[in-house]
Order: sequence, then C-alpha cells, then structure tokens
Amino acid sequence: MQFGMQMSVERHPVVLLHGIDDTADAMTLLGGYLTRRGWTVGSMCMEPSDGTAPLELLAKLVARGIDNQFPPGRPIDLVGFSLGGIVARYYLQRLSGIERVRRFVTISAPHHGTLTAYLRRNPAGRQLHPGSPFLTDLNRDVRMLAKLQVTSIWTPLDLMIVPAASSRLPFGHEVRIPVVLHPWMLRNQHVFAAVELALEK
Repeated sequence: MQFGMQMSVERHPVVLLHGIDDTADAMTLLGGYLTRRGWTVGSMCMEPSDGTAPLELLAKLVARGIDNQFPPGRPIDLVGFSLGGIVARYYLQRLSGIERVRRFVTISAPHHGTLTAYLRRNPAGRQLHPGSPFLTDLNRDVRMLAKLQVTSIWTPLDLMIVPAASSRLPFGHEVRIPVVLHPWMLRNQHVFAAVELALEK
C-alpha cells in the first residue's frame, strides 16, 4: 500500500479494496477523488485476484497489509468494490478487523452471492454462489457490522451482481445509483460523491 503524506486529523486513512480480475489500479479514480478532498488513501492489491485464491486467504493478506501499515489501535475506514467488499467483510467479521475500522463502505458487493459466480469454477467463484457455505456463515452474524458506520452503494442495473439487490445490506445507509455497467461504478461521479458522504458520517 502507498499512502499520501497529507492527512486531516479529523479523518481516518481510507483503504480501498478492488474487485475480481482487478488490481489496485482499478481504484485510482476513486482514490484520486478522495485525495483531492483531503483524505489519505491507500489501495491494496490482492493477488491472485482471478478467483483462484479463496477469499479467506485474500482477507488475511489485507489484514497483514493493514497491520504492517498502521500501528495497533489506529482507526481506519474501509471501502470495498465487488469482491473487495466481501473480502473486507471476512476481515471485519472473522479477523478482528471490526476492532479498528470505523466506517465501512461497499460498492456493488455480492453480499448474498451472484449467479454469475457459477461461470467461475474456482475457489472464490464457488464461495460467491448464492447460498454458499462461505456467504451463509458471513450472513449469519452480519449484524455485528451494525456497530460501524455502514453504507452499501449499488446499481439496480448491475449485470455482474445478479440479482442486483444482492449488493444491499439489511442495515446501515443504502445508496442506489442507476449506473449501467458494473465496472462503471468506479468511474461515476455520483458514486464517488456517495462514498465521500459516507466517509464524512
């Protein structure tokens, strides 16, 4: 992770997690938007991102990266796009990340799975099947995340997250933005503004 040197004392550093088949570069536009508005932003590259690594492994990489970058007890905010939102949830719910994260934002994350995951015959693909043991376990105690400032941002037009409403969490703040394509969520100024607003709460 690389972080800028400027930081407002009232704001926590923001860690961005990308989606499947992506790298940290996918979060560049969102990261730049937030940086220009005064946040310190770091994008973590989760590898391999093609689904061949189980999500637990990616979450452990995230936990290690955060622990290496920040001293114990330093609060952060976490933003996860698509697969990154589910990896973030495992970090929060199973790896004690909830103890240091204050705000959690997901963008088009398949909280209840997606039918398109059946096209991927690899570990992460199977974990993202609707009703998979992995998601069933995470959703069993999802309300533990209600202690955080939680925002789920999603588009009803999503053809990657099917059904699109799978990107909704049953609590927290919900923002519905009609973006035509899943990847365009990371290029849309309304999405960026919604993330900024979530981080200001």
